[in-house]
Amino acid sequence: MAEGSEVRAWEELIPDALSLIFRNLSLQEILTVIPRVCKSWGRVVSGPYCWQEIDIEEWSLRCKPEQLDQMLHLLIARSCGSFRRLSVSGLHTESMFSFIADHASSLQRLELPRSDISDSIAEVIAPRLSNITFLDISYCRKIGARAIEAFGKHCRSLIVLRRRMHLLEVAGKVCQDEEAYAIAVTMPKLRHLELAYLHLTTRAVLDILSSCKDLEYLDLRGCWDVKLDQKYLKERHSGLKVLGPDIIDCYEQSCWDGCSDYSDSSVYTWDFVEDGEDVYEGLSDDDSIWEDDQGLEGFEVRFYGGAFSDAVTGFDWPPSP
Repeated sequence: MAEGSEVRAWEELIPDALSLIFRNLSLQEILTVIPRVCKSWGRVVSGPYCWQEIDIEEWSLRCKPEQLDQMLHLLIARSCGSFRRLSVSGLHTESMFSFIADHASSLQRLELPRSDISDSIAEVIAPRLSNITFLDISYCRKIGARAIEAFGKHCRSLIVLRRRMHLLEVAGKVCQDEEAYAIAVTMPKLRHLELAYLHLTTRAVLDILSSCKDLEYLDLRGCWDVKLDQKYLKERHSGLKVLGPDIIDCYEQSCWDGCSDYSDSSVYTWDFVEDGEDVYEGLSDDDSIWEDDQGLEGFEVRFYGGAFSDAVTGFDWPPSP
């Protein structure tokens, strides 16, 4: 080292600063390398301040059910109840819905597309989700008006609801106006509502418009029986943007995606080492979760100041600090 040069104690940097540095590494390096560099770095990537958002939706589409349950237990436990967003697809077990609800004191945004949640499960967990403002229950085929009503009654601050379905999933279903009526009665504060491909009538949608005075965005793509008069919409709901019922060629991204009102830029990452271990001195007992073919693809890591998504194909040890 050149004479007069300053020695930098990287391990003494504050956690927020280290988090900003770690976001330049691949996800697998963060998970498997950083905790083994030194104790202070291990504490940074496993501390609750790194778990404000948990977004594993893409990864959960490809993992095994038992892996998904194991992953959620690890991530939520490390958050110490501080996570404000959870996005996961394909939950199958009632125990996991209850586990999430039991630790949801800070949860504001909950996304559970393609999950096997039922009306009875929704009625049980909804009272423990009172702080959520954003709910995505798209492609959940086992729920109906009872679940919608339960969420509406207990989630009084809800302003975004996604209840999209797929054309094939609703084929042969009877009218779903009861879901619309439940929305109209229990969710008056909604600003953003997506009901693509639900079997709805014009009357049911008008009830929603009558009750949800603050509505700014309404997705009715594929709701073929809904006929809204454009003159009426212009006169009564001039600030409302309606998408559909006709299907456009290219999918229009929701104008709320990434909106800071519903998704902050807080830190989260993953570490699969039991608390209290010297994580830099050996392999985690949970390293086997990464050994199958699905790997880490689809994970997204958010840090203070931004986000990045990294499909990991392998990793090298980082240069010594």
